[in-house]
Amino acid sequence: VALSSGYIASRLREARAGHEKLATELVKVRLQAEDILRNIRSGIVTVDATGVLLYANPAAGALLGIDLEGRVGQSMRSVLEQVSPDLVVALERAAASGVRTTRAEGRVSTGSRVFPIGLNTTVTTYGPNSADGGTGVGSATAIFQDISDQKRLDSLHRRTERLEAVTELSASLAHEIKNPLASIRSAVEQIGHSRHATPDERTLTELIVRESDRLSRLLSEFLDFARVRVSRIQALEIGPLVRGASMLAATHPDRPDGVRVRIDGHEEAGLVAGDEDVLHRAVFNLVLNAVQASPAGAEVVVEVTPVAAAEAPPGVRLAGGWVAIRIADRGPGLSADVRHRMFDPFFTTKPGGSGLGLAVVHRAVESHSGFVFVDSDEEG
Repeated sequence: VALSSGYIASRLREARAGHEKLATELVKVRLQAEDILRNIRSGIVTVDATGVLLYANPAAGALLGIDLEGRVGQSMRSVLEQVSPDLVVALERAAASGVRTTRAEGRVSTGSRVFPIGLNTTVTTYGPNSADGGTGVGSATAIFQDISDQKRLDSLHRRTERLEAVTELSASLAHEIKNPLASIRSAVEQIGHSRHATPDERTLTELIVRESDRLSRLLSEFLDFARVRVSRIQALEIGPLVRGASMLAATHPDRPDGVRVRIDGHEEAGLVAGDEDVLHRAVFNLVLNAVQASPAGAEVVVEVTPVAAAEAPPGVRLAGGWVAIRIADRGPGLSADVRHRMFDPFFTTKPGGSGLGLAVVHRAVESHSGFVFVDSDEEG
């Protein structure tokens, strides 16, 4: 009996030590998991089978603009319905019937901004359900993240592909049409100058010559668009380049009365590696666009500043030294639809415009591994 009691006591002490070690490991794992969940950039929200909020990490609250940790124990629908109905539907579907959502998209509206989210849900189950012998849903978890930067990059890639396709078409059409058009113009002009031509024939001749010249200018713009390729990289003083292009735009015949251009920071902007002709054309087109959109007597501000990696716009990773060229006007501004399409070839809001000026800008900047960003309100 004594030997048996001693053996049992020994095994109990070993079991207790193992249990304490297991408990310690469990606490350690819980702390690690909690640290990961609190620092992960994706939002994580967990609800029970009835839709009551069980857990939300800080990233979820930051993305949704709500103090979710203070709402634990409340109905998930009452908390999230106004901010993200898509998230509510996905969680309810998972909690009610165990249907998982994979790689879906939703929207979040925080009041200050509306942005898309990538969304996945998963479920945990407990033992046999008394009703059907199956397993019931214990909780449902949604994992989501802001994908607005990715959507913007995807849009830029699609735009680049469209530009390349239009480039090839523009070059082919311009070369095929320009020579015959020149021959037609020359022949009609000779007919109009004939001493046998009637006044009506001379009037029609002038009309044909004028429209031929307009088509020729349009074809030249096509060719300019097709030729936007970096052919010679060299170290350039970007300040004088921006100043020269801006002053040229400021004296354009289409400038409204009294519009002036102010250039800031060009003296210390520094060197960039690029093609002088291509960059000059890009800056000229942007400044001219701002000048033409300005009301009479307004000022267009052109700013040239170095940009550090930490100052990069959202979604952009900068390595090394970069330069930002900012052009601001006080025109009527741009609607969201126009901002979305303004760099598309042949899209224009100007009467008689070709819609290629900003497309040239986009190609020129991208060919230098740069980025073009647009911001607008009712004041320019």
